[in-house]
Amino acid sequence: MKAPLNPSWDLEVVFAGGSASEEFSAHLRSITEDMQGVQELVSNLQAASGADQWAALFDAIQALYGRLRTASAFISCLTAQDVKDMQAKVLQGSFAQMNAAYLSVMTQLDAKILEVSEEEWNALLQDERLAPISYTLEERRRRAVEKLSPESESLVNDLSVDGYHAWSLLYNAIVGRMSLTVEKDGQPTQLSIGQAQNRYEGHGERSVRQDTFAKWEEAFTEQEELIGSALNHLGGFRLQVYKHRGWESVHREPLDINRMSQATLDVMWNTINEYREPFVKYLNRKASLLGLERLAWYDVHAPLGESDTTLSYDEGAQFIVEQFRKFSPQMAEFAEMAFEQRWIEAEDRPGKRPGGFCTGFPKNGQSRIFMTYDGSTGGVATLAHELGHAYHSWVMRDMPLFVQSYSMNVAETASTFAEMIVADAALKNAKSEEERIALLDNKLGNAISFFMNIQARFIFETNFYAERRKGLVSTARLNELMTNAQKEAYADALSEYHPHFWASKLHFYSTGVPFYNFPYTFGYLFSYGVYARALAEGPTFADKYVALLRDTGSMQVEDLAQKHLGVDLTQPDFWRGAVELAVKDAEEFLRLTENRVHA
Repeated sequence: MKAPLNPSWDLEVVFAGGSASEEFSAHLRSITEDMQGVQELVSNLQAASGADQWAALFDAIQALYGRLRTASAFISCLTAQDVKDMQAKVLQGSFAQMNAAYLSVMTQLDAKILEVSEEEWNALLQDERLAPISYTLEERRRRAVEKLSPESESLVNDLSVDGYHAWSLLYNAIVGRMSLTVEKDGQPTQLSIGQAQNRYEGHGERSVRQDTFAKWEEAFTEQEELIGSALNHLGGFRLQVYKHRGWESVHREPLDINRMSQATLDVMWNTINEYREPFVKYLNRKASLLGLERLAWYDVHAPLGESDTTLSYDEGAQFIVEQFRKFSPQMAEFAEMAFEQRWIEAEDRPGKRPGGFCTGFPKNGQSRIFMTYDGSTGGVATLAHELGHAYHSWVMRDMPLFVQSYSMNVAETASTFAEMIVADAALKNAKSEEERIALLDNKLGNAISFFMNIQARFIFETNFYAERRKGLVSTARLNELMTNAQKEAYADALSEYHPHFWASKLHFYSTGVPFYNFPYTFGYLFSYGVYARALAEGPTFADKYVALLRDTGSMQVEDLAQKHLGVDLTQPDFWRGAVELAVKDAEEFLRLTENRVHA
């Protein structure tokens, strides 16, 4: 791999000129033109239209869908790399209107689909041009039955632009303007929200974490009324749509989007709760090692020992590629390409939005990864995680666009799998017991995130919607709901919680994916099952892994697990086996630290 690597991504090869790109403006104009063409094709459809007409329509729709996805990805990159890029926000508003128009056309298409008899529909799906996307088409037909009339759904889409989605954009605007001032090297230093989060979660000195977290809470307290309004109205909009569709459970839509059953979700959470004790013991032991009676929220991911030593971006990249190669040369070659062709925005600088993501460009079969790399073990893990997402998209790039659209829970499988390859390699290469303890601590930090932090988000959101049905929820009550959810999920093992987590977590404001939480835990545990199979079968599993990933856009997760792993996700056995792998890490951590006392 060529060094030194550039930690800033290259968007110029996608559309030159950033938010002022003429090339991108032309791309947006082509979307408008293509939309009109698709609209005409849909209008001309009849129940008796033949396979030729349907095939031509779906070819045109997939091409349009690809252009929309490319536009959305580019705008996401622009707004993430510079939260003060006002032109990017204008583009975001324009795209929202285009996407609403697309959804309205698709709603009209749904009505046409429902006019076709069952017999004729099944015959259409047998056509060689439609068979590869038959799962997606069947899914559309089923979902169309469960929604409002096409006219009503089109109205919902149109009103969403300045209603539903606008609240999400407002949240982004508020957080984008926020910053914290801390003392660094004896000087007042202004940090973006993303930089501040890295500082309060991962700094080696508790006083620094404590001070940064206090200022973090203070900053979100100042903005809580505005952010609370955004959450209330976003939630209210969603609940009204559900009411008119006759959907009683707020879990119905996210479960459908993630192609999984309520039974699978329930057994997953129940199994995690069965095994809570070893992770509470881990939290208590970590507190002792840090000289504390109990951990505070900002201590959970604090480094132990000498683990706050850093790896440069080049060193982190090289380590990831080396570990990927041990599993799959193809995966390693892909990662090298992503680093060398600058698919990754990792620079630690002000002005970036917090968090990380991976987004794809169907136009050229590329992805872009966004994060703020700080050189920590966690930073390397995040980088591997996002590369897992990108690899998932890469191995599907030759498939029809409709079946490239895998759901969030299986997307998290590929990313967590990649992260585990790197985490386990670091453990095996540990040069001392102290290093092994630090790495186990980092790995267990992930388990705490997926088993407790994510569960707290799920509990909070479920309880928030129950109260929101009755009316607006005050910020004081939002803080209370959040704290109560954290106490429940963490078995009240912490001394201090994060009441404004509802305000600081972007995921609560996503209008693309409701309940942006439980899919992470599903992906984490499902990836453990896949990883266990990879360890058992060795290098021959690499091709089977790719086959599993390629099926993720055209199966219910229960069917995917049955086909590729031979397991039943609605029963506890698989989940127990997966959780027990994490329990072994907790037990090893407790064994290694049994006789250690903070000096």
